[in-house]
Amino acid sequence: MIRTEITQNLTRKTLGLTFMLSAAAFAFAQEKMNVSGQIVDKQNQPVPYASVSFSNKANKLFSDATLTDEKGTYQVALVPGNYDITIEAIDFKKSTLNKQIAKPGSLGNFTVEQEGSLTNTKTQDIQGVTITAAATKPYRVELDKKVYDPSTDLISKGGNLQDVLTNVPSVSVETDGTVSMRGNSNVRFLINGKPSALLGIDSGANALQSIPADQIERIEVITNPSSKFEASGTAGILNIILKKTKGMGFNGSVTGSVGYLPSTNLNTNLSWKKGNWTWFLNGGGGYRESEGKNDSDTRFFDPATGATTSYFEQNSLNASENKNYNANAGFTVDLSEKTSFNMSGMVRTFESENNNTVDNFAYNAARVVDSYSQTLALGNSKNLSLQGDLGLDHKFNTNGHNLYLSLSLQKSDNKSSEDSREFDNTLFKYGSTGANNTVNKSVIGKIDYELPIGEASKLEAGYRIDSNKNDYDFLNRETDTFLNYGTVDAYSGNTVYSETINAAYAQFKSKIDKFGYQLGLRAENSDIGIDYRSLSGNVSRKDKNYTGFFPSVFLSYDLGSTNNQLLLNYSRRINRPRSWFMIPYPTSLANRQNLFRGNEDLNPEYIDSFELGYAIQKKKFTINPTLYYRSTQDETQFVVMSESPGSNVLITRPYNIGSDQQYGLDLNATADLFSWWKIMASADLFGYKTEGEFFDAATMTKPLSFDGSGFSTRFRLTNSFKIDKTLGMQVQGFYRGGQKTPSSESKPMYVLNFGANKTIWNGNGTLAFNIQDILGTRGREMTSFGNNFEKESFMRWMPRTFNLSLTYRFKQGEKVDQPKRKKDINSNSSGDDEPQGPM
Repeated sequence: MIRTEITQNLTRKTLGLTFMLSAAAFAFAQEKMNVSGQIVDKQNQPVPYASVSFSNKANKLFSDATLTDEKGTYQVALVPGNYDITIEAIDFKKSTLNKQIAKPGSLGNFTVEQEGSLTNTKTQDIQGVTITAAATKPYRVELDKKVYDPSTDLISKGGNLQDVLTNVPSVSVETDGTVSMRGNSNVRFLINGKPSALLGIDSGANALQSIPADQIERIEVITNPSSKFEASGTAGILNIILKKTKGMGFNGSVTGSVGYLPSTNLNTNLSWKKGNWTWFLNGGGGYRESEGKNDSDTRFFDPATGATTSYFEQNSLNASENKNYNANAGFTVDLSEKTSFNMSGMVRTFESENNNTVDNFAYNAARVVDSYSQTLALGNSKNLSLQGDLGLDHKFNTNGHNLYLSLSLQKSDNKSSEDSREFDNTLFKYGSTGANNTVNKSVIGKIDYELPIGEASKLEAGYRIDSNKNDYDFLNRETDTFLNYGTVDAYSGNTVYSETINAAYAQFKSKIDKFGYQLGLRAENSDIGIDYRSLSGNVSRKDKNYTGFFPSVFLSYDLGSTNNQLLLNYSRRINRPRSWFMIPYPTSLANRQNLFRGNEDLNPEYIDSFELGYAIQKKKFTINPTLYYRSTQDETQFVVMSESPGSNVLITRPYNIGSDQQYGLDLNATADLFSWWKIMASADLFGYKTEGEFFDAATMTKPLSFDGSGFSTRFRLTNSFKIDKTLGMQVQGFYRGGQKTPSSESKPMYVLNFGANKTIWNGNGTLAFNIQDILGTRGREMTSFGNNFEKESFMRWMPRTFNLSLTYRFKQGEKVDQPKRKKDINSNSSGDDEPQGPM
């Protein structure tokens, strides 16, 4: 009944909004006619992906533009009148002509002239050298990033951001929702180029599941960011670009989906472009159930003799019901030909109810049961996130002399509670309750300036301030067998984490014949304060202030052309501890045998990162191998230890242990094997070496060594099959090799997924179906090591799931994208590091 009401409410609200905006747009509609044509070169060969702009000489509101397809053909709806037609394409000269268009039909062929040679063309910015791909390609390579287009991904249709990330090259999603790049989970998430309340301050699996796949324009994988980007995130940056308008007039689509485990979603993407104004609205919501499994078996032993002293086994089942709603709306207005202003607002809500059942078995050294108990934990959480963005873009001229200003205000309010009770042979033993209220506030201000120097060079500089305040309130209580509740002072209190980061950067880039280079330097000052107060009155204050300098170097050499390049780069980065890593008390007592506690003395990690890559892209294939090496100082490791000598309660805490080196080969490739069969493959082969030790005099008799090394692998292969013009299928396989660290060892895992896509209603509708984890093998088996214990564990985040979705596109206008130029990856028009995204 609840699920039905949710679906009905989502349907009514979304469709009501859709019809309201549709009616407003139709009020401005004009009688249009469809015209078509083809762009060809002097040899009468088609020119694919050329930009064809139609400028109405009587009324600019009737102007429009489009891109040609793979065969050089285009189609656009225009009002009758006199038009200036401009044609632009890579490696071709710009062409302009005038034509009176009075009736529908074909305009014939328009011929464009090719540039004399690649060496005679205007040298492009190094960071904008793009290995150009067809619009239907799911993956393309640029100098310091890889761009993934989820529109061709059938497996994640009707899903969410977490589902999309499972298919992105160089990215892995673990069974608990943790996202990693090249085996490193310290990934920095950005939405349209900046931290966003849409994902929260500390992004987790629930946040990833709240962003529908249908709202994602593209994902940019930045493994070694330049000085223009913030220096945090040792693994790199995942920049999620959300959809906005691409056509004149009114455009929109609505997607609804149902699945099992039970899930329902309804989302809409709407846009309206008229004159100098562009409006957009993305929104929707959904309901989703999840079912997790987490088992562990721990052996305790005497550190001196190695003799077993006891065993402790836990079997946990977790069921949750999740509801999420989000809306993102805004506009851009051209104040003049050189200046534009943008404003947007976002609201997101997330609610979750959890039911966790844990069976606890305590054994003696002979593996005979000493006791059995069962823990029942009920929990719920609510999140409300708000965000507002302002931006002003000014172009001094058309040569790339630009100034960008932006301001973002964000707030996230999280409330959660849990009630845990433990029964010993059906008799109540004890219980605990916990309440957590966390408020995150953030202000981000940015100034970016670009100054071209001649035709081959550009100077960029900027300033950024990040001001964050996280207020954590925890209240944990425990009860005895008589239900007498008492506050656990050691696990309750308030922590205020404040952080201000001031950053400035400058970088210069140029190109000499086939050799391109970019040199940059970023300076960041971090001012951090941690105020802790327990309910019993204990007070502590921790202040940290440090300044770091982060250089970056990018080099490229064209082996014949910009479609065949050798790339070399270096950058220095920082990994600041997440705020909740520094909270000095456990956040939950629901699982009393396994607790997490922060460390307020935790320091940042510093990383030196090197990459050597090769990129070649032809019409039918792309190959991009990259060798990389990362060296980390003050490496953070999670240390698992007993709460006290002889205790079977384990506490996990982060510590700065020592140093870490990672090296490997990251290989990504696409190939059109036949007209009906395409593949996208990725492989990550990486090794690692860690050096360090930890010693806690209160709980250990000898230091815990973290020295170790190992090698692991990741493989992914996606096969796309075109059955006919309206039906496509995908089969994807993923393999994660085993991995051993000084404190743990994980076993290999493999997963098989399937997706199908059917175009209906004359191209206005899409019906999609997918199965995640066909074989039911998606899980993580791990062995953890400590000074006096060894723990075997198994985790499965979700079982096999099915999903069916339907998308309807209405009143879709023709695209007005700019031609596929070789662009600066940090320019506003590409959406990187800027609030407004691709407009």
